[in-house]
Amino acid sequence: MSGLKLFRTNTTNSGVTEVMPHLAEVEADVQGLVEAHMETLLGVRFLASEYSTGPVHGGRIDSLGLDENGSPVIVEYKRGVDAGVINQGLFYLAWLMDHRAEFEHLVRDRLGVTAASQVLWSGPRLVCIAGDFTRYDVHAVREHRRSIDLVRYRLFGSDLIGLETVASVSGGIQVARRACRKAVARAAADVQGASMMELASAVDEALLGLGDGVNRVERKQYRAYQRLRNFACLCPPQRSKLLVYLKVDPRDADLVPGFTRDVSGLGHHGTGDLEVQLRTPKDVERAQDLFRASYAAA
Repeated sequence: MSGLKLFRTNTTNSGVTEVMPHLAEVEADVQGLVEAHMETLLGVRFLASEYSTGPVHGGRIDSLGLDENGSPVIVEYKRGVDAGVINQGLFYLAWLMDHRAEFEHLVRDRLGVTAASQVLWSGPRLVCIAGDFTRYDVHAVREHRRSIDLVRYRLFGSDLIGLETVASVSGGIQVARRACRKAVARAAADVQGASMMELASAVDEALLGLGDGVNRVERKQYRAYQRLRNFACLCPPQRSKLLVYLKVDPRDADLVPGFTRDVSGLGHHGTGDLEVQLRTPKDVERAQDLFRASYAAA
C-alpha cells in the first residue's frame, strides 16, 4: 500500500485528482473506525473495547473479537510505526489463554450461549493494525508459534480507508502443507476411496497455492481457508462430490446447475454465499477463477 496511488476521476472535464494518503491524527481514530465496522473490515465480530486485564497484568486490550470460525481475536492499534506492538499483543494473547472462562463469559453475554460453546481455542489470533511495520516486525512474527496478522492502514481523503496485510502467520492453526494434504487425502479416502482422495487433495493444493498468506482452520463441520478473513470453506466429502463455499457475490457469477449455486439466505456449514460443487478434477480446474476471485476479495 505504501506504493499505492489513488485518484478520483472527474467525469465533467475528464481530469483526475490524486487522493493523498495520510495517517490518523490519533490512534483512537483508527480504533474507533475499525471497531465500528469490524465485521466488514476484518471478518471479526466485535466484543469489547479497552478490555481490562485486571490489576495483576495491569493492561487494557484495545479490542476483543471473535472471527468467522470462532477463534478469539485480539486487535492492537498503533497510529504509526511502533516496535512494541507485537510484544504487547503477545502479552495480551498469553493473558487470554489463561483466562478462557472469562472470555467465554464475555462471548456469552455479547453473542449468546451457542457462540460461547463453539469458541475455537486451538487458534487464537493477534491482529496488529498500524501505519507501518519494519522488516524486523515481519521477521519476528515468523518466529512465533502464534497466529499473527500485521495490517497496514492508510486513510485517503475524508472517507476512504485502505487495509493491506503485510504479513500473516498461522501459528498453531496451520500444519506443514504436505502433512495437511495427506490428512485431507486420508479423510477423503476413508469415505469414498481414491477418487475423493485425489479430488480433496487437488482442492487443498489449489486453495493453499493462491498465496503465501493462506491459513487453514480446522472445524468439525468444515475446513476454512483464511486470508485475514475466510475466503473458502471446504466441507467433508459427500458420496460423489465436494462442496466449497466462497466469498463471491452470486450475482457476479454465472450460475450453472450442478456446479454453482446461490446459497445466500440458506443455512450451510462454513461461510460464503456461493456454493461450488466439485465432482471431478476438471471441476477443480473450472473453479480456479472463482477461487482466485474469492481470495482477492478477502
